[in-house]
Amino acid sequence: MSSIKKIMKILTFPFSFLYKKIFPVRYAKKIGVNFTMGNLSIYGNIHWGSEPWIISLGENVHLTNNVTFITHDGGTLIFRKYEHDLEITKPITLGNDIYIGNNTTILPGVTVGNNVVIGACSVVTKDIPGNSVVVGNPARVIKSTNEYFEKLKKESLHLGHLKGKEKDRALRKYYNYPN
Repeated sequence: MSSIKKIMKILTFPFSFLYKKIFPVRYAKKIGVNFTMGNLSIYGNIHWGSEPWIISLGENVHLTNNVTFITHDGGTLIFRKYEHDLEITKPITLGNDIYIGNNTTILPGVTVGNNVVIGACSVVTKDIPGNSVVVGNPARVIKSTNEYFEKLKKESLHLGHLKGKEKDRALRKYYNYPN
């Protein structure tokens, strides 16, 4: 990298960092992630990896803090002295109606079906069938989304329609915390 490029990178980094934080969906589009604008929700910092243009996201995808997409196998680097053109890079595809919990990692070549919940701190190493709830390292199916939905309905506080301070007040009242 030339000196001018290094200086430009140093000077533009703060702006790029702020843009990523303030406009995370626009940033994803700018770096080449494939999705329909307006149908992606990002809650926190997302690590798009070094080949974001081979990541495809369906409709109604929710990504929480520190979700990481890894599109290549960096382990190839130690073997390039034997096979100089060794490269493993694979696309990642997420279907429609997906929720991915905090600190989850999606590995190269994974396809996630429609209507899937991936629990926090999961490591997704292989394809996930639709209508599944998966958790763990490596992530595994623990129930169907229909079973999960039935559980949610039974345990619901019925406050999901509220937003912001109104929801906060209702939760404080429900749990008997002072306002």
